[in-house]
Amino acid sequence: MIELIIINGLVYGGVYAVLTLGFSLVFGVAKLLNLAYTAYYMICGFIIFVLATILGVDLIPSIIVAILITCLLGMISYEVCLARVKEHEVTVLIISVALAILFQELFLLIFGGDYRRIPPFVTGFLEIAGVRVTYQHFIAIGICLITLISVGLLLSKTKLGYAIRAVAQDREIANLMGINVDRVYILTMVISVALAGIACAVVSPIFMVHPLMWVHSLIIVLAAAVLGGLGSIRGSVIAAFILAFTEVAVVTLVPGGSFLRGAVSLGVMIVVLIVKPEGLFGIVFEEERL
Repeated sequence: MIELIIINGLVYGGVYAVLTLGFSLVFGVAKLLNLAYTAYYMICGFIIFVLATILGVDLIPSIIVAILITCLLGMISYEVCLARVKEHEVTVLIISVALAILFQELFLLIFGGDYRRIPPFVTGFLEIAGVRVTYQHFIAIGICLITLISVGLLLSKTKLGYAIRAVAQDREIANLMGINVDRVYILTMVISVALAGIACAVVSPIFMVHPLMWVHSLIIVLAAAVLGGLGSIRGSVIAAFILAFTEVAVVTLVPGGSFLRGAVSLGVMIVVLIVKPEGLFGIVFEEERL
């Protein structure tokens, strides 16, 4: 039982961490609460399903093409719908929710409400302490870990990372220093959507895809972002793993616990907002972002 919680907690935690990292990155840099973010997670899953299952394209090329298409869609959505109103938080929230629901209804219309399976990277399993763990679980954990490390290195060791951090700290000063702030916003959005696509690609063969999958993911992302501290990259990643292990433990140990998954995350978020509104690694000063 404990082994099952650990394995599933690592898988869920890795996926939630990658998702929350993308969400926190956009918020930390562009101060944009994009609630349509996890809709791109759902979109990427369905594109992979169409390419790999319906059209018969190999899985790896399908994933690459799906992530590229999703990034392009995310960039277009940002430029057309969000860029002009990014200074108005309420308007951004309304438009992003409308976008997410629009995508949901389109996919419900095209595919219906059924769950769709994507073929795994590899088949087979490994037995650990009497628990059968598929190789896909190990691949998901490994890819999520590599992705988190790669983004950390990108932010701390590259010119683009320095530009992103500079804009996050003070976009006016960054602009005066010659950094193209609008271009950084767009690149950050692309990176964010790519992270959502990667998360979907590694987890979809395990949990399947459906048009409503973005809703629970959004709950987790918001809860992790609040728990870790809005705009805090380190905090959001740690919070994602905390929520993942809590969620898996509830589902595994509590009868009917699968119905409490979202409630547990929302409950944690509410408690944190009441007790410590800035989160576990809350940002007191703007220069602490990222």
